Amino acid sequence: MRPFIHDDFLLQTDAARDLYHTFAKAEPIYDYHCHLPPAQIADNHLFANLSEIWLGGDHYKWRLMRANGMDERLCTGDASPWDKHAAWCATVPYTLRNPLYQWSHLELVRYFGIDAVISPATAREIWEKANARLANLRVHDILAANNVAVICTTDDPADSLATHERIRKSGLKTRVYPAFRPDKVFNVHQPATFNPYLEKLAGAAGAGTIRSFDGFLATLKKRHDDFHTFGCRLSDHGLDMAFGEPCTGAEARAIFDAARDGRAATPDEHARYSTYLMLELGRWDAARGWTKQLHLGALRSANTRLLRRLGPDTGFDSIGDFPQARALARYLDALDSTGELPRTVIYNANPADNYVFATMAGNFQDGTVAGKVQFGSGWWFLDQKEAMEWQLNALSNNGLLRRFVGMLTDSRSFLSYTRHEYFRRVLCNLLGGEMERGEMPADRELIGAMVREICFGNARDYFRLELDPAI
Repeated sequence: MRPFIHDDFLLQTDAARDLYHTFAKAEPIYDYHCHLPPAQIADNHLFANLSEIWLGGDHYKWRLMRANGMDERLCTGDASPWDKHAAWCATVPYTLRNPLYQWSHLELVRYFGIDAVISPATAREIWEKANARLANLRVHDILAANNVAVICTTDDPADSLATHERIRKSGLKTRVYPAFRPDKVFNVHQPATFNPYLEKLAGAAGAGTIRSFDGFLATLKKRHDDFHTFGCRLSDHGLDMAFGEPCTGAEARAIFDAARDGRAATPDEHARYSTYLMLELGRWDAARGWTKQLHLGALRSANTRLLRRLGPDTGFDSIGDFPQARALARYLDALDSTGELPRTVIYNANPADNYVFATMAGNFQDGTVAGKVQFGSGWWFLDQKEAMEWQLNALSNNGLLRRFVGMLTDSRSFLSYTRHEYFRRVLCNLLGGEMERGEMPADRELIGAMVREICFGNARDYFRLELDPAI
């Protein structure tokens, strides 16, 4: 019997199989947004066991383990690596029709050559075979084996760039760049965390204490410049929704000063201050030729009890139903009206916003850059087959699919490069099916060229990051 994961997995037509194997499979990976730890890349980390690389930090898996009745000690707690692995293997049979069933099997086959169906009965076999392979599989080996050309990590302006300096000197063929993620600079509504953060930011910039709003902006701009020096060409923001409320410099300064004095900004003040700051950051990005990414619509940390116990990013976020269109239009328009709108990628967490985002991107194409404003790939809860197809269809119906910059991992796991393979198979299956139904020309060179561009070429040309000469 054919194994579950085989050469033609997800490819349902001859045209789809031809597109994938001829045009998509061999393309390098351009991972322009992820949450991989830069220190593990710099250290060329060797993972201690399968549990560390497969389950560590993976809140996707933790959510399903909890839903299957697994105690927290088996997810984020102090259970042994084997016990955590066994708990996941006991959960996998209950994940049928969840994308993690497919992803987990893809990971085992691609990284460890294991084609066993995951279950309690195969847990020990998987553990022993994978651990034997991991003994000689470091991070740099993983990147080389997956043909990863570019990684953009997610870095706070207050983070040291010393780790990226170590990566730069390591001789790694994969180019690794920081991406500027300043989410914490907006927290004037939380002065208890905002004020200590500003001291950390000042330290990273080599500045003294931040005493004024102008001093804060100068310190943040210094970090923006520092990131640029390290090759950064992308910024990123994780927001409920875009900020689009008018705010003068004097108003922003007063809100900042109040937060420094310990008074939390009201929701209205927070929105106005954040709009002012987002516009300033957008102008900096445009002046430097960066691309701005807006990740919008996630409802984060819904479970406050477990947030207090386990902290953020542990699996208690969901899709939000925030109104998006008006504020996003105001924000993009404010920058566009002064000729300072940078290249921008907008991602939605709520599939109800697919057509909003796809049509919004079309409002701000100005002929200066092909696909200047991008409707980004299916993100977070939407990076699975059904939602990838929704995003591809919405983009196709309202814009230019052939200019799409393609997939990213958005992951903390080095095993997640299979998500690029998964996306490429979904893309080729979609296009191949339409070719065979006569909905597109049966021209493999024409459609194949588009596949190659979406898988790698468009991102290479759009983000303009330096690559290894051999790629």
